[in-house]
Amino acid sequence: MPRKLIAGNWKMNGLRGTGGELARDLAARARSAAPGCDLLVCPPAPLLIPVGEALAGSPVQLGAQDCHAEPSGAHTGDIAAPMLADAGCSHVIVGHSERRSDHGESDAEVRAKAAAAAAAGLVPIVCVGETEAERTAGRALAVIESQVRGSLPQGSGAGPPVVAYEPVWAIGTGKTATAGDIAEAHGHIRDLLREILGRAAGDSVRILYGGSVKPDNAAEILAVDDVDGALVGGASLKADDFWAIGASCP
Repeated sequence: MPRKLIAGNWKMNGLRGTGGELARDLAARARSAAPGCDLLVCPPAPLLIPVGEALAGSPVQLGAQDCHAEPSGAHTGDIAAPMLADAGCSHVIVGHSERRSDHGESDAEVRAKAAAAAAAGLVPIVCVGETEAERTAGRALAVIESQVRGSLPQGSGAGPPVVAYEPVWAIGTGKTATAGDIAEAHGHIRDLLREILGRAAGDSVRILYGGSVKPDNAAEILAVDDVDGALVGGASLKADDFWAIGASCP
């Protein structure tokens, strides 16, 4: 069983002062008491360098929130995966529901970004998940399967990809899927990974749950079968909350 990963997605939050302070706090905690899981923070692009400097020498890893599918070129405003690797990132989130909805990203685009990340030596965190309407219509597992098959990169990179299951209806709403809902979705994703990658490789992929993960529900969520960590949103902006979620790893 892979070591659990707790990844903090800061989204479009933080300035150099507040971001650096948060990163230094987490780094100091991690240096003095090694967490029982892997910790990763994904700040906005302008904060990657200062946050990376604050985390240097600590067990806390640095990740990014998105990348372009091309390694360079005329793509104003975009960031290439090799740039993220050069900035000290180990991971990059691709296909987050907010990118899929706000920017209309397709599975094919997510797959291209994930492949670019892997080629640059980064571990892509590939996000999948259904909307409330899709769940109500009984299509949750079908949507998840389509996204997994369409979004996973082919070939190898720095290591196996990470998959993050994030039911869209539970992101930033305060709603959380039940343990049964999570077990069903993660079990389905695990079966798909074994089919697509082979049993051994499929078992090596960490599947994170993302959707209003907080200190008071983290232990229950992290104890569910095939939950290999969490993709944390709002709670990752507070050192006490993020650290408490990490401390909940069994």
